[in-house]
Amino acid sequence: MSLPETPANHEGRARSRSDFTAKTVLLSAGTLLSRLLGLIREQLLGFTLGAGPQAEAYLIAFRIPNLLRDLFAEGALSAAFIPAYSRADHESPQRGFDLARRLLTLLAIVLTMLCSLGILLAPLLVEAIAPGFLGIKGKSDLSIQLTRVMMPILPFISFAAVAMGMLNSRDRFTMPAIAPAIFNLVNIVVVTILHALGLNPEQIAYGWAAGSLIGSAAQFLIQWPALRGEGFSFRPDFRFDDPLIREILYTMAPATLSLAAVQINIFVSTNFTSTQPGAVAWLGYAFRLLYLPMGLFGVAVGTVAGARLSRLIAMGDAAEAHGQIAQALRLLVFLTLPSALGLIFAGGPIVRLIYERGAFTAGDTSAVATALAWMSIGLVAYASTKVFVPYFYAVRQPRIPVTASLLAVGANLATLSLLFDTMGFKAAGLGMALGNLTNGGFLLMMYRGPESLLRRLDLRFLLSLSFASALMCLVVLGAMAGVGQEGAGLPHRLMGALVPVFLGAGTYLGLAVLLRVPEATRVMGLVRQRLAR
Repeated sequence: MSLPETPANHEGRARSRSDFTAKTVLLSAGTLLSRLLGLIREQLLGFTLGAGPQAEAYLIAFRIPNLLRDLFAEGALSAAFIPAYSRADHESPQRGFDLARRLLTLLAIVLTMLCSLGILLAPLLVEAIAPGFLGIKGKSDLSIQLTRVMMPILPFISFAAVAMGMLNSRDRFTMPAIAPAIFNLVNIVVVTILHALGLNPEQIAYGWAAGSLIGSAAQFLIQWPALRGEGFSFRPDFRFDDPLIREILYTMAPATLSLAAVQINIFVSTNFTSTQPGAVAWLGYAFRLLYLPMGLFGVAVGTVAGARLSRLIAMGDAAEAHGQIAQALRLLVFLTLPSALGLIFAGGPIVRLIYERGAFTAGDTSAVATALAWMSIGLVAYASTKVFVPYFYAVRQPRIPVTASLLAVGANLATLSLLFDTMGFKAAGLGMALGNLTNGGFLLMMYRGPESLLRRLDLRFLLSLSFASALMCLVVLGAMAGVGQEGAGLPHRLMGALVPVFLGAGTYLGLAVLLRVPEATRVMGLVRQRLAR
């Protein structure tokens, strides 16, 4: 039962909404730095290796530790650790630190063994994820060697995930958001030096692998001073009989499945598309662009909301937790709906501006833009899972996100099985979108709160955003037609991509403010405050 509305309660909720938006904007700013460097990193990958066999070998090799990272480190581990750490830290800071030391010690042992096993079984892993590579001379062998170089990424990223969870639980979001920027920066520096030395594509592919490994270590180490500032120090602690350690391990099993939908769908898609030359690289480049708004908005909102949900549920405040979910979903829809439509309608000029140079051809641009358009259909639903999944684990209902993930994988597999022969790599983009829609839709359907989420989202809010988005799309299409997409020079490419994007974004935000969408008003207010400083 919620508290009766009073002026004091109303003012407190208003401050909470404003603080939530401010934290999200701050986190988005930190994430923006990382994503911009990530874009430069992807541009450099396209420039040095294009969509050729060395690029595909690197992407497959990186995907193997990356898959394990998302399943265990940034996925299951974060989902299981943050609620447990929040409860321990609520009990006492020392209790929280003890839990973190025990978990880090356990991870160091288990992940060293897992990493060694991955290095040994690299040939089988590459064959499983990309069977189409076996028929291409040297492609499979290079993938195997690069996988062995990058397997130690997993322990470093897992330690970074624990550090991120501790800092986020203490309302420290900036440094964890900036940490991935270090990963991208290291990659950029290493590969730029190797390219300047005139090395061949295979040697540069090894440079990408080495840069990824060094960058993952730096991503963990950059967060260490912030942890020390909170009073944390590490020493090995082998008391694994801690009840919260058992709880984390117990929760991680279903969490691995529930948070794995996107990664398993990528695995399934790769298995199909590895038989089509260039398709693995096209889908990889498209997913990176899709992840730009996802990282800026979906992860930012989900990180802030997830950390707060864990604290609220630990304190038994179900009504406020429900309000936090509704607020997070409203902000997500407000931010990701125009992003998805922008990628669908203006994906071509965006891909052309970012990637088309060096080894990356006009044909690659067309293929990546097509894959991106199909993937973007599921962006809003994909973002919503970043709020729902932490909630279901915080209230100890892991079966719901597990079921959602399995349904999502089923939708993707069915799409690929039925349509790959006729659509080719485009079926992988559509399958990913349908999988995300299935995942997010099921979680929304199964959520049970003090009142309907649709009521809190508000029909007027949804209609306002639909109207603003429709006009935004017309403006984007008109701007693209007016600017034209011919011409090879950088100024023309900038005009072709940035004019539609900025005019569309301005139209959407302006209409949202005129229609009195609260999220638009708060975002504009925060921007004005930052500019006035």
